[in-house]
Amino acid sequence: MAMPQISANDQAKLQLMQEMEIEMMSDLYNRMTNACHKKCIPPRYGESELGKGEMVCIDRCVAKYLDIHEKIGKKLTAMSMQDEELMKKMSS
Repeated sequence: MAMPQISANDQAKLQLMQEMEIEMMSDLYNRMTNACHKKCIPPRYGESELGKGEMVCIDRCVAKYLDIHEKIGKKLTAMSMQDEELMKKMSS
């Protein structure tokens, strides 16, 4: 079975979406790193390695950050789908 051809316009949209996803994930990583570092690691380093308390704090911080990111993403997707359905109903 032959794969359907993707138009140049669709390819450009796909590439833009991929670039936006990379930018958003990079932003998430940077924000998470800064927030968890600030929260969990004291400004004056006593040792070159992280202590057990610091590691646990960072693990929990990252888990919470990613959990909230996932919940917000699901909520935004649901809202977007509702908006699309509403627009379809209004245009009918």
